[in-house]
Amino acid sequence: MPLAETIARRLKERRETIAVAESSTGGLVAAALLSVPGASAYFLGAAVVYTKFARAALLGIGDADMQNLRPATEAYALLLARRVRERHGAVWGVGETGATGPTGNRYGDPAGHTCIAVIGPTERALTLRTGSAERLSNMDAFAKRTLELLAEVIPGT
Repeated sequence: MPLAETIARRLKERRETIAVAESSTGGLVAAALLSVPGASAYFLGAAVVYTKFARAALLGIGDADMQNLRPATEAYALLLARRVRERHGAVWGVGETGATGPTGNRYGDPAGHTCIAVIGPTERALTLRTGSAERLSNMDAFAKRTLELLAEVIPGT
């Protein structure tokens, strides 16, 4: 978990905190960040937002928030990141949403599609398509790319 260790070190050095809202990674991003000793210094919480019900119950995102917005997009990943950050009072928020496989999602995205967003002092969103229908390998790839994005965005001291 060298990426998680790098992120943890930077967050600790900067005295910053993070909260995560993930969907198709199923908690792997939070697990990676929590695997580093001393995680309580920077990790405030996480939610696996896998359904419309979870979105409303865990992040307070209702139908009005979703007008002209669909899941599995960069705009939705940004909303997840923003809302989890606000709800936890964190410096950084992470949002991830996608389709792990073996089939695509009901919105027309193929298996292997994810959108990832980070919001904090810097804001960035991206889309990753693995081209694979392998559910577990996609979950791993999505989590790895999320951690890579965090390492790119959170500066070292």
